[in-house]
Amino acid sequence: MQNSDDNPTIRRRPAAAVEKILDSDSNAVIDDYENIDEIRNGRVESGESEKSSKFVSEESIINKEVEDEKVKENGESSKDMEAPAVKFSYRPSAPAHRRIKESPLSSDAIFKQSHAGLLNLCIVVLVAVNSRLIIENLMKYGWLIRSGFWFSSKSLRDWPLLMCCLSLPIFPLAAFLVEKLVQQRHVSECVAVCLHVVITTAEILYPVLVILRCDSAVQSGVILMLFTCIVWLKLVSYAHSNYDMRALAKSLAKGETLSSYWNMDYSDDVSFKNLVYFMVAPTLCYQPSYPRTACIRKGWVVRQLIKLVIFSGFMGFIIEQYINPIVQNSQHPLKGNLLYAIERVLKLSVPNLYVWLCMFYCFFHLWLNILAELLRFGDREFYKDWWNAKTVEEYWRMWNMPVHKWMVRHIYFPCLRNGIPKGGAVVVSFLVSAIFHELCIAVPCHMFKLWAFIGIMFQVPLVIITKYLQNKFKNSMVGNMVFWCFFCIVGQPMCVLLYYHDMMNRKADAN
Repeated sequence: MQNSDDNPTIRRRPAAAVEKILDSDSNAVIDDYENIDEIRNGRVESGESEKSSKFVSEESIINKEVEDEKVKENGESSKDMEAPAVKFSYRPSAPAHRRIKESPLSSDAIFKQSHAGLLNLCIVVLVAVNSRLIIENLMKYGWLIRSGFWFSSKSLRDWPLLMCCLSLPIFPLAAFLVEKLVQQRHVSECVAVCLHVVITTAEILYPVLVILRCDSAVQSGVILMLFTCIVWLKLVSYAHSNYDMRALAKSLAKGETLSSYWNMDYSDDVSFKNLVYFMVAPTLCYQPSYPRTACIRKGWVVRQLIKLVIFSGFMGFIIEQYINPIVQNSQHPLKGNLLYAIERVLKLSVPNLYVWLCMFYCFFHLWLNILAELLRFGDREFYKDWWNAKTVEEYWRMWNMPVHKWMVRHIYFPCLRNGIPKGGAVVVSFLVSAIFHELCIAVPCHMFKLWAFIGIMFQVPLVIITKYLQNKFKNSMVGNMVFWCFFCIVGQPMCVLLYYHDMMNRKADAN
């Protein structure tokens, strides 16, 4: 179609150019068309042909010439096709609003945006505010960290606890001998179960009696009780798993086939080597073999050890400089002025949260990964993204994966298989967790006030409340905020104050 000067007609634009104008930002379109004009002018105009040859390759020139030849056969030049599109995008009457769009911070679009810049801002503000608080604390109280914070001459009085810790491997050895006797058919299954109950009970009572009879430091008692609970959980898993494997062996002997879930080499053979590896591996669930990595990254281990030292020191700094002065200058939260108690709890919540996060990072990320690397242990899912938990139930399923897997394997599903409803199985799981939390805190403090037990069992109604809020509001932020508020801002600081003042009262009564 030919156009005269008296009746100009805008030529049809390529579809790609139209889509680019409609869907792209105007600045991007302008830049693209300016680049096209520069390249095309550099190639077409004779005065700049030699200069442009330095920037445009021979192959691209040939391809452009072939394209232009095809366009000329249709009676139009590519520049004539693109020029009206460029002129149209520049015109004042061109539409600036073409779609329905939400503001980036609106409720429908906020989770579709990237908030990396806001995260950087929060980090900068957090560093600035805490730096000021650290300087203010040092100016007000001075350097409070004692030279014997980690080790002092008083630590020597804890030698009975050290000897108790070193003697705990006797119980896994006894469990191994029981399993050997069962394998060789010297004792029945019923006798083996009774022997395992005696071994596990003695393993948990022995350290408790040692701690209660010795005037040891609280930190040493907590470490021993944590180690004792870990060994107890491993012994239960070892006995329960071997019992189940013997049951599976009997099923195989009857001609039954295993599910495809069993992707490992099945064997009911009792191996001392497997037991030793299991007792030092970063897992609480026994199985004859584990996924293994190819090699040990020594440089990586050194870097993680350096991080472990740094974050452990930072954790000690917060405890000595912030938590101890706040706790010592507080009153019993259940006695005295209510507003003062709330102020103390809120003031303690921030440093307590920092210590808890450092503890999590040091143990669950650094230490367990270091141990897994040295043992070439392959499954390193020690935690999930619990910080995004929508309910309290999700948090308990994601923050401590070794304990969660143990609970599911040896408590939750056995309860379901024995006819206990799901809600009852959840309560039983929390009950077991509450008992061990109380043991790890009450025994080293030499008092049984059941604050830790009550705190863990209080998670059961919180599970119901947060699940209800999640279903009602259909918003992941509501349950997540409730979790952070009750668990980290209120729960832990309250427990710290309760145990500290009860322990001080006990010492005062003893004096």
